[in-house]
Amino acid sequence: MLECGMSKRDKRTLQKCSTVLCKQMVVDEMLIQSLQAEDILTESMAESVMAEQTSQKRSWRLLLLLPKRGPKAFSSFCSALRDTEQQHLYDLLTQCPQTDMSEAHGEVRIRLQPLHGLILFNSFCICFQSLPLPTPEVIPAKRPRTLESMEVSLDTDSPITTPVYPCSQEFYLSHCQQSYKMTSSPRGLALVISNVEFDPCAPDLDLRKGGEVDDEVLRKVFTELDYMVTVQRNLTAQDMRRCIESFTRRPEHRAMDSCVVCLLSHGVEGAVYGTDGKLLQLDWVFGSFDNAHCPLLQNKPKMFFIQACRGEDMDCGVEQIDGPTRTCSPSCEQVDAGREGQSDVSLRQRGDMGRPRIKLPQRSDMICGFASLKGQNICTAAMRNTKRGSWFVQDLNTVLRLKAKDTHLADMLVQVNGRIKEREGHAPGTAHHRCKEMSEFTSSLCKDLFFFPKHETHQQYVPHSD
Repeated sequence: MLECGMSKRDKRTLQKCSTVLCKQMVVDEMLIQSLQAEDILTESMAESVMAEQTSQKRSWRLLLLLPKRGPKAFSSFCSALRDTEQQHLYDLLTQCPQTDMSEAHGEVRIRLQPLHGLILFNSFCICFQSLPLPTPEVIPAKRPRTLESMEVSLDTDSPITTPVYPCSQEFYLSHCQQSYKMTSSPRGLALVISNVEFDPCAPDLDLRKGGEVDDEVLRKVFTELDYMVTVQRNLTAQDMRRCIESFTRRPEHRAMDSCVVCLLSHGVEGAVYGTDGKLLQLDWVFGSFDNAHCPLLQNKPKMFFIQACRGEDMDCGVEQIDGPTRTCSPSCEQVDAGREGQSDVSLRQRGDMGRPRIKLPQRSDMICGFASLKGQNICTAAMRNTKRGSWFVQDLNTVLRLKAKDTHLADMLVQVNGRIKEREGHAPGTAHHRCKEMSEFTSSLCKDLFFFPKHETHQQYVPHSD
């Protein structure tokens, strides 16, 4: 007879480990989609799990569903945990000592203390010369936390590496008309500047442990989104300026449909630090890509992602009055996009039929994601995992990989905000314990910005021979 539910043994294992799973398991899109791929969860079940507002509620909802999803549900769940880099939970489930039943043969093998005798089970008579008594369940103790482990143990998740999901032909055809043109291959140039090590003469700027993880994560995800990515590490403020100026002048921008700039460093409100302790103003960065200074990118989307401090205050969080015991328009400082009516309209040459030249605002078609709110400090161990990188880059990477196929960038950054909101630092005995972070973004985009990942077009960039 075909079994329609999980075996009793596996149900007991889930029940015994449910408390640990609810506290430590990360139920994200990758885990859910892994279970969907094995036909363990239906689409409606997946939606019901992800609709829960906190990580613990999502875990509990999933654990309620699994026992009803057939004999393969337990092994598929364990595999999904392993594939999403939650090895400690995989080990917990697969190594959980308990009764081992072989239902297919109608036998039960139990461990008892030495005893001579005879046991009857399900009409089977099984004789033992030596029967062990049941042994208690033993869950391995957590490793002791050192200062280093407190710094890196902020969340159980790590940057996902699942391939960027492709855009379907149907989705492209139904959305390409009302969105930015995104058909060039590559889609554009991407520049990542990552400052991890700082000059000893700048004593207040510590080593950004985990910063090298961030730039590698960004390099990989934007490469998969079909960008030509350049990574520059450990630049002084002046070198950052030269690097950006050179990037804006690259002739390849003419044939491409967008560009990406990522700045990862220490910072203050409105500026980021070079390795020499000097500041590079973000307003200068944005101005370098405006319609006057970078004409090759006029009317093309320009994306910026800033992983840096924006102030001196740490967000300690606020208890939610009517919410669970623990919880796992934004402030915009963007300058006006331009000034109108300051000069007469210049006319086209006679070949242009004498029509007035279209004017553009000084600054438009930009979107910038900030890792923290204005005035919020994120450059602490609690906000940047030394092994997995920063929360902001982790969540940006996850959302881009899972959602870029059918979601425009502004909506994806809203989802990043939602994921950041649920995070909470874990560093008992330090000021960073239970600290919070909140990201935000500003936008002067004028259309929806879809990446249309892996959608093949005929427009191919051919590099110049010079």
